[in-house]
Amino acid sequence: MFSWLEKNPFFFTVAFLVPFSIAGLVEIVPEFAQASRPTEGLKPYSMLETAGRQVYIKDSCNACHSQLVRPFKSETDRYGMYSLSGEYAYDRPFLWGSKRTGPDLHRVGDYRTTDWHENHMWDPESVVPGSIMPAYKHMFSNSVDIDTAYAEAYTQKVVFGMPYDTPNGVALGSYEEAKALIYDEAKAIVADMKNQDVKDALARGEIKEIVALIAYLNSLSNERRVAQ
Repeated sequence: MFSWLEKNPFFFTVAFLVPFSIAGLVEIVPEFAQASRPTEGLKPYSMLETAGRQVYIKDSCNACHSQLVRPFKSETDRYGMYSLSGEYAYDRPFLWGSKRTGPDLHRVGDYRTTDWHENHMWDPESVVPGSIMPAYKHMFSNSVDIDTAYAEAYTQKVVFGMPYDTPNGVALGSYEEAKALIYDEAKAIVADMKNQDVKDALARGEIKEIVALIAYLNSLSNERRVAQ
């Protein structure tokens, strides 16, 4: 048997590759499937964070900022723990980005504050001297689109099975219930802001885009995205 295989290179190669391929699949596939599942305790984005993510996409923040910390010391020293595939389980679409004109933002919630983001979005160069990032003052006057945020969250719950309305998930409920939740979230963000126009707008029942964006950026955190 073995002497015959040695004399037939083609069949010898097949006999060698088949068991090694099976062994490789047995070793790799279960780990790959496990890594693609949500990391333990991961929650979907809240209503306000979802609205902020829509602002982030609308203003093309992902054109200059990535959300993917690679497992290199130079990156983990600067941005924090490298990104895990399971952290993106509830991201649709993914916002990995393709270049870094600005820094990676996947862990930005671990080292930046609401106050910092407010000043940075109003006048980037006042916070980061020499910054080429444009100011986003329109976010302080544009109101956030709550209807679209709710529609996205509800669709992801029904179509993709996002764990909303579960003990370890994020409450969604009816539109009116979700609207009440988004205002409660906004109040917590605005309480740490200084812009009086934004505060006055919230008192009138209006949530500005900057509030939602900051909520989203604050959620990009290993601590805040994973239940403790």
